[in-house]
Order: sequence, then structure tokens, then C-alpha cells
Amino acid sequence: MDEFALARVLHVLGVVLWIGGVAMVTTVLLPAVRQFKSEHEQIEFFEQVESRFATQARFTTLLVGISGFYMTYLLDAWSRFAEPRYWWMHAMVFVWVMFSIMLYILEPLVLHKWFINRARVKPQATFNLILRMHWVMLSISLITTAGAVAGSHGWFPLGF
Repeated sequence: MDEFALARVLHVLGVVLWIGGVAMVTTVLLPAVRQFKSEHEQIEFFEQVESRFATQARFTTLLVGISGFYMTYLLDAWSRFAEPRYWWMHAMVFVWVMFSIMLYILEPLVLHKWFINRARVKPQATFNLILRMHWVMLSISLITTAGAVAGSHGWFPLGF
């Protein structure tokens, strides 16, 4: 297997684990946690599972970032960022930066404490907000993934 193929395999596996995890949290975990009778159990369980997923997501976003950068380097594809038909490359960088800031900066330094404090006062409103935020992030991620798969195979449905 050549370097590019290995980088692409690692990139795709990282995206599958990362965005698949976001989908699982968004579509299964958060709705299930909202069904718990005790608000204390909701907060405790969500924190426990989310912290485990955050570790996986930090690793996979790092893997995705390194492999994506390396593939761009190997292809010398920097000029694609200046072409509208490669919008999906901008979107991939945007999603990666958005999640990286969330996982490496905001969550450990700000959001963890904010969530605990707000969830104690307004548990249902907090879970509703978190669910909406997850849906937005998942939607952007899925649009980006679809665009990247289509674009990397030469399909530019917007006519660029």
C-alpha cells in the first residue's frame, strides 16, 4: 500500500469513528438520557459516556487532521482551496476546526463546568440545547462527508 492509500484509509477510519460517534450520541444517547426519571441520573450518565466518547473523538480528530493535511501535502493540492468546486475541502477543514476547538479547548476549559452548573438549575432546557447543538454539528458533518465523498470521486453536483 502506498503512502497516499494508507493516509486515506486512516482518514476514512477516523471520520467513521468520529462522525459515527457523533451520530450515536445525537440520535441514540441524548434521546435515551432524556428519558431517565431522575435528573441527577441524566447528568451523571451523560457526563460519564460523553467523557469516554470525548477521548475517542480527540484521538480520531487528531488522526483525521494529520492524515488530511498529509494527503493534501502528498497531492500538492493546496490550490484546490482557491477553487469553488472543491468547497468540500473548506468544509472538511471547518468541521475539523470546529470540533477540535470544542474537544481540545471549550469542553475541558469551559463547557464541562457550564454543563454541570446549568444542568443542575435547568436540566431539561440544558439537554434540549445540547441536543440541538449536536444536531447542528451532525448535520454539518454529514453534508461535508457527502460532499467530500462525491467531490473526491469527481462528482460536482453543483455544476462547478
